[in-house]
Amino acid sequence: MLNRSSENHSPRLALTETELKILGQMIRAQGKHARSLKLSDYLLQIAKLGGYLARTSDPSPGNMVMWRGLSRLSDIQLGFEIQV
Repeated sequence: MLNRSSENHSPRLALTETELKILGQMIRAQGKHARSLKLSDYLLQIAKLGGYLARTSDPSPGNMVMWRGLSRLSDIQLGFEIQV
């Protein structure tokens, strides 16, 4: 909902530092630079974790896709924290 109200919000309002680090690594693996990342970039990556394909004709991701993505992100975060 933060991203829908304004695109200028900091990603730190919605995500923890660990989540930002994990998602940032995933986004960088796709070829984007970390300096230009906005909240919408992180949310799109979460949606992709939930099964969103991000095609040009696709509507924006819904609650179920975002929930699945956040669930997968928490599993990835748990594995990340165990490793460190």
